[in-house]
Amino acid sequence: MKTLNKVFEKLTYDPLWPLAYIFSRLFLITLLYKKNIQIDGKIKISGIPLIDIHNRARLIIGHNVTINSRNKDYHVNMHSPVKLFADRDGATIKIGNNTRLHGTCIHAYSSIEIGNNCLIAANCQILDGSGHDPSFPDVDNRINTSGQARPIKIEDSVWIGINCVILPGVIIGRGSIISANSVVVKDVPPMVIAGGNPAKIIKSYTNKA
Repeated sequence: MKTLNKVFEKLTYDPLWPLAYIFSRLFLITLLYKKNIQIDGKIKISGIPLIDIHNRARLIIGHNVTINSRNKDYHVNMHSPVKLFADRDGATIKIGNNTRLHGTCIHAYSSIEIGNNCLIAANCQILDGSGHDPSFPDVDNRINTSGQARPIKIEDSVWIGINCVILPGVIIGRGSIISANSVVVKDVPPMVIAGGNPAKIIKSYTNKA
């Protein structure tokens, strides 16, 4: 009886819960059958993410990772599902243990590595290639270029706020926080708060006990 009451309460609060659960389980099963996708433990998928990994690219997901594409129970509004996109030969996306992704796009041309215990809020864009070369002075040819890649590394226990953009070649050091709506164009050292466009160090905790 208690179990039925709990199910009824959950359905009253979230009528789409059964469909969301079924779709997420089916989606996880399809991932497990793909040879270039490695899942190293239990993961939680809410909603339906967009996962598009080239046959000769790799996706590695650690244990206890959350991939959340549902607005229900999330504290801000997400405009899109999680998108994991690796579309070139040899490209790799690696997501560490206990990391949580909410409505974020990760697009790897070469390599994007996210450490353990990271929090990545909704509507972030993390991309290691710009899509096109600058092509100066031959700007008419810009449309025909595909751009160069520079790997991104986000170290353990980093917190990235909503609507942030992390651009190619960036390393974000362990424990740092990137404040909402920031654009990160260069390395961020460990144990700082950084924010703005372009992001700059706001406060450092490096020498604090």
